[in-house]
Amino acid sequence: MEPTPDFVLPIPAADTPLSEEEFLQQVRQAWQVCERFDLQTEIWRGQILRTVRDRYRHQGDERGIGFQQWLQEQEISKRRAYDLIQLADRADELLQERPLPPEAIARFSKRAFLETAAADPEVQALITQAAAAGDRITHREVRQLQEEWTALHSDLLPPVVRQKASDRTLAPRYVAPLVKALEKLPPQQQQELSQALARDPSVETVKEITATARQLSRYLEAAPQIQALNAHPVDLEQVLIEAQRLEQRQTVVDLLQQAAQLESTIARLYITWQRLRHLSDRLYQESGASTPQLQALLEALDVLFGDIVQIDLAGQTVKVHIFSEGEPPPEF
Repeated sequence: MEPTPDFVLPIPAADTPLSEEEFLQQVRQAWQVCERFDLQTEIWRGQILRTVRDRYRHQGDERGIGFQQWLQEQEISKRRAYDLIQLADRADELLQERPLPPEAIARFSKRAFLETAAADPEVQALITQAAAAGDRITHREVRQLQEEWTALHSDLLPPVVRQKASDRTLAPRYVAPLVKALEKLPPQQQQELSQALARDPSVETVKEITATARQLSRYLEAAPQIQALNAHPVDLEQVLIEAQRLEQRQTVVDLLQQAAQLESTIARLYITWQRLRHLSDRLYQESGASTPQLQALLEALDVLFGDIVQIDLAGQTVKVHIFSEGEPPPEF
């Protein structure tokens, strides 16, 4: 897996007389060489980090404080550490089912290896067989094969669409995103969209239904996040039916997304406001007559950390009174 001493990375010279397309193609090839040399090392690093993490856990460090301190000592970021651990986990899962020698692993780019580990078992079998046979594996090839498999075998698609994908009259790159979007929907919506697709299995219909499925999935994701709906239960499926009848489904989706965003913004506002009050109180206690400019700073910011938060917006003064349940009503 290691480069030999006389190995030369095929990097084109910056002033080489190549076309832009040829130059970038050589750069991509050089980058892929680096990824292949690096993949096995990254897997090993992930296995090492996982072992260290698990040892701290076995010693009772369930919150991971000891592991994080160790990472800091090694100058490894927490995010990179867990990315490497995830890579090692994916490698173990894939290689347990489909063992590959180191030289076959070296034929994968890092992205291709990760996408293979996440692919359907049948796709994994085809990819690992190709790698074992000596083929170079790129993430584009893995993605294309996964899309083709999805288009040919998903039960969410009507038979006529699978047939069109099989004979290439309907490109799998259009069908695969549709399947991903349909997978997030309840059975009733899946069936309705599948029936519409069966009536007109054209590329335009596939794109339209994909957009509709994504729209519905955003609706279903947004609704549970809204606390106001917990206090006043609503039949969300009936809402969809009524909105569709009025051709206002997108408006309802946008409404729920904005409602969820507003509740989240209110929560962040309250947390930030509390932090600001805490910092201002600390500074007020430490300052006094000898620090007139600090006092002036606190007075200027009082419109932000007082009970009434005030800002100017588009020529108007907007005031927000922050108080918890049980406190007296606002007085502006």
